[in-house]
Amino acid sequence: MPESQAAKRCVAYCLAQGFDISALAKILSESSLIRIIKGALLIEDDESWSVVFAYGAVVHWNIDSEQQHKLHKLLLEHADNPLQIVEEDNFTFTLDNPQTRIVEDHIEIESSDPIVLFSLSQGMAQSIKLASFEANAITTINNTSYIPKSLAQDGRIKLGRHEIAKIRGQLFLTKSDIILNYDLLDKPDFFWEYPEYEEFYAIAAKYLEIAPRTEVLSKKLETIHELFEMLADEQKHRHSSTLEWIIIGLIAFEIAMTIVDKAL
Repeated sequence: MPESQAAKRCVAYCLAQGFDISALAKILSESSLIRIIKGALLIEDDESWSVVFAYGAVVHWNIDSEQQHKLHKLLLEHADNPLQIVEEDNFTFTLDNPQTRIVEDHIEIESSDPIVLFSLSQGMAQSIKLASFEANAITTINNTSYIPKSLAQDGRIKLGRHEIAKIRGQLFLTKSDIILNYDLLDKPDFFWEYPEYEEFYAIAAKYLEIAPRTEVLSKKLETIHELFEMLADEQKHRHSSTLEWIIIGLIAFEIAMTIVDKAL
C-alpha cells in the first residue's frame, strides 16, 4: 500500500454546548494556519486538519493524541457549559481514492482538498452533537420513568411540590436545550453557497443516519413534553386542592364564630 493510502485516524468529539469561535480564531491564528468558514474553524498543519464548530463539536483528521489534548484544553477554556460526559466517534480514512464513500467506519476520500474534509466533518459533527442530545434525552427519560408508573399505580405522584418543581425545571432545560439547537441538524448553510461540496456531506449524513435519528429524537422530545405536562397538571391539581381546603377551613371558621356569637 502506498504511503498516501496508509489508513489514518479521524475522531469526532462533542466537548461542550458551544465554543467562542472568534476568541479561538484570534488565539490559533498566532501559531496555526486557520480558515473561518461559516462560523467554523478549519485548522491545517502538514496533512493534518481539525475542524471546530461553534456548537461544541470538533473533528480531527490525522491528529495525534497529544495534539488533540492540547487543542481540547484550549477549546474548553473558551467553551460554554463543557460536557461532563464527552461524546466520541472514531473512524479511519485514506485519501486520493477513486471515489468518496464510508464502509464500516472507514472513510475513502477521493482527494486531499481540505474543503472536502470540511464537508465530511459537517455531517460527522452533526452526528456527534446528535449523540449528545440523544444521551441527554435518554438520561432524562430514564431518571423520570417512575413518574408515570407512580401515577398509574397510585393515582398520584408521590413527590412534594418542591421536588415536582425541580423535575419540571430539569425537563424544561433538557427540552429547550435541544429545541434551541435543533436547527443544527438541518443541512448546513455552507452548502447553499457551495453546492458542489454537498455530496460529501450527504455521504456522511446518510452513513451516520442523521435524518432517522433526528426523527427518533423528536419522539423522545414528545415523551419529555408529556412528562412535563403531567407534572404541570399534578401541580395545578395540588394547588387547587390546597385552595379548596383553605376555603373549607375559612367557611368552617366563619360558621364556628357565628355559633359562638349566638351562644354568647
